[in-house]
Amino acid sequence: MPMPTLEMERAAGGRVAGVDEAGRGPLAGPVVAAAVVLPLETPVTLLDLLDDSKKLTEARRLMAFAALQDARIEFGIGAASVSEIASLNILHASMLAMRRAVARLTALPDLALVDGNYPPNLGCAVQCVVGGDALCLSIAAASIIAKVVRDRGMQRLGQRWPGYGWESNAGYATQAHRAALVQLGATRHHRAGFASVAQLQLGLPMFAD
Repeated sequence: MPMPTLEMERAAGGRVAGVDEAGRGPLAGPVVAAAVVLPLETPVTLLDLLDDSKKLTEARRLMAFAALQDARIEFGIGAASVSEIASLNILHASMLAMRRAVARLTALPDLALVDGNYPPNLGCAVQCVVGGDALCLSIAAASIIAKVVRDRGMQRLGQRWPGYGWESNAGYATQAHRAALVQLGATRHHRAGFASVAQLQLGLPMFAD
């Protein structure tokens, strides 16, 4: 399978950030985004660790995350809360998280390469890249950072709200999480606006939102 490259960053020139989010699909927890400025001279040993976070094992994601930190790669992290997801909807909350991530970079990029097909307003030029985390290394790096940061946050929440398995399922609709929702009900960290959450609380079959 093809691996992500720096071709888009090279073609764009200037200061380029890759932007991606994690957590659009879960039943609980915030959506988290990351923006990463990956220098063209990034060592190959680091680049070889990067790929779409969904393709990586947890151990490989953590290794790549640590390597990005050790190399002092510039990144910003943003999030949108459960209440913001409820008021904005998950798409626009994801865009808000991306704006916050880009705003936390040391300077605004000339271009943001954003995973997906919906261009957020980031205060700079935006190029959408469908499947970008599998094509573009800076987006792949952002996908890893967003995923690791969100998973760690859900692990902390899982310690405070036991029974839902957030330490392992990160709020996604696993069988154990669905069963806990039926038995225990929803917490304030569940996405009440998601129809599937309401259905599970009533003991109804879960349908797609």
